[in-house]
Amino acid sequence: MINRGQAAATVWTRRLIALIGVALLAPAALAETALTPHKAEYKVKVSVLGGQLKTELKSTPGGYVATHVIRPTGLSRMLARGSISETSEFYSAADGLRPKAYLSEDTLSRDETSASIQFDWDAGEARGTVDGREVVSDMHEIAHDHVSIQYQLMHDMLHDGPSAQYTMFEIDELRAVSVRNVGARKVKVPAGKFDVIGLQHQAEGSKRRTTFWCAPALDYLPVIIEQHRLEKLKVRAVLSRYTPTADSQAAGLNQ
Repeated sequence: MINRGQAAATVWTRRLIALIGVALLAPAALAETALTPHKAEYKVKVSVLGGQLKTELKSTPGGYVATHVIRPTGLSRMLARGSISETSEFYSAADGLRPKAYLSEDTLSRDETSASIQFDWDAGEARGTVDGREVVSDMHEIAHDHVSIQYQLMHDMLHDGPSAQYTMFEIDELRAVSVRNVGARKVKVPAGKFDVIGLQHQAEGSKRRTTFWCAPALDYLPVIIEQHRLEKLKVRAVLSRYTPTADSQAAGLNQ
């Protein structure tokens, strides 16, 4: 039987996994403008539980590597321990941003999971392992992992605006993701005051809807992330720190 603390930890974990799957758009522009290496930190709140989300973008000789890590903080560590880490290696092509490799490791959930995927665009396949099990998926169209799709969205926002629909790679299936602009407002977060534009994101068939409030002054970095389920606010993350970093030649995931 699961006690109240375990149940709360399970809910906390599931919501943070859902959040990180669509979380941070990094300050960047592809093709016409190089991505900006950076580090960002967010304070996350799920009901009464707290956490911290850190992101980092590094350049590589062939493109970029982005890493997102989320951990519980404060008293929440008594109910949930561990972290969720996602890393994507990607590059810019004529038809958009293409992922090369994706790694994830979840030691926060009760059922710890891991994945390692390589994208072979010439063969039209994504191959790798999920919890030690070999997987192969056909790639008939441009699709993004949970991290690289964020940078594709940023590129589109900085140029002609986001498309109405994107495709998300979900290991064993491709899911349509709808995106729409929900307007502008002024906000205040620990990192400062900003004019922001809302970009709403929802996967096909999902009851969760996530809104990124992105600041043009920070190249559309989201300063607030809100996730609703059945019209109720379940998760909120606010920017606490953003630091551009010196350009670094990080090693790729395949090296």
